[in-house]
Amino acid sequence: MGITSGIIFQLLYGALGCWSCYITMCLYMDYVKILERHNTRRKSHIIQWYEVLNGLLGRWWRAPGLLFNCALLVSTATIQLIACANTIWYMNNSLDKRTWTFIFGALCFLTVLIPTARNYRLWVFFGIFMTTYTAWYFTIASIFFEKHDKHVQHSAPVSTIQYFSGATNILFTFGNHALTLEIAEAMDTPRKYKTTNVYAILYTFTLTLPSAVSVYWRFGDQMLDHPNALAVFSPSKFKNVAIILMLTHQFIEFAALVVPVFAMWEKLLGIHCSQNYTLKCVARMPIVLGICFLAIMLPFFGSINSVVGATLSSIGIYILPCLAFMVIRQHKESRENAVEQPPFWIKSWVGVYCINLGLVIWVGIIGIGFGSWASMHNLMHKVEKFGWFAKCFQC
Repeated sequence: MGITSGIIFQLLYGALGCWSCYITMCLYMDYVKILERHNTRRKSHIIQWYEVLNGLLGRWWRAPGLLFNCALLVSTATIQLIACANTIWYMNNSLDKRTWTFIFGALCFLTVLIPTARNYRLWVFFGIFMTTYTAWYFTIASIFFEKHDKHVQHSAPVSTIQYFSGATNILFTFGNHALTLEIAEAMDTPRKYKTTNVYAILYTFTLTLPSAVSVYWRFGDQMLDHPNALAVFSPSKFKNVAIILMLTHQFIEFAALVVPVFAMWEKLLGIHCSQNYTLKCVARMPIVLGICFLAIMLPFFGSINSVVGATLSSIGIYILPCLAFMVIRQHKESRENAVEQPPFWIKSWVGVYCINLGLVIWVGIIGIGFGSWASMHNLMHKVEKFGWFAKCFQC
């Protein structure tokens, strides 16, 4: 996308991601209020997005909520598994990436043992340290240690397809990967998550902006051919540490993403509130098996990111919550009884509606429209070049 557009779109989609999270949490708190008023909330039951839509708007809204939420979580978990194989290959290429996918796919079966997201909070905290090290390794190594090429080219954006593929990658990055309510449910005070998420996005900027700018400044157009920045850095012990930490982080994120899918699957089977731990573990195995199959079939890391961002993330994370909010709040009673009133910097429901409508139009045109066209074109090009079930993509 080039430096200017890359920075602007990160800031824009970071803000839109915070807003969609805020809207989602507003509807979540309304739903919790209804459950508590009727004394129907169960302690062992994890509330998920499609249930909020069902409780507030009915089953016709439940279906798209369930479809896009589940598909996005499965797709993002698949991306993490692909990323594991891509990352380890830069440290040990004695095995091809498909073989590494099989190995990490087998390890991913350990995630069926995680009871709930609450049992996972400490590992997620470690994941923050791991991504922090890697991002600042990219930044520092690019500025001080990598060889400077006097003839480096910075010609991006080189095509409309590349430009909008990059835009949808950023859209996907700040979309919370459909985990908003699952994270909130794992907190002692779920209502605080809307604020926590803002701090999280601000911290994310300290990782993504310096590393993206410095790596592109140092390597330029080389990055157009590498979906993983680790490919262009010289071998070193610091790079190996970054690889090991990112592998661990990607495995942690895989687990964080599949736990909500496990909950949906258990609810479908009617065993979600069961105390039979062994039964739950066995029932979860087909989910991991299906994700492993997808990762082996389509191992195109960057291209899959773009497709998921343009289709599933655009609709499920950005557009659907804003549309649902506008439908619910059109009634005066809903506005008066809302747990969360308009924020102090807007003060009016008209302002909230304007932001929602602007988000829906922008993401609909740029994300779904141009983004889907560019990302699908990019993905089909990769399939034609490497084929399905590629043994070693970009090796």
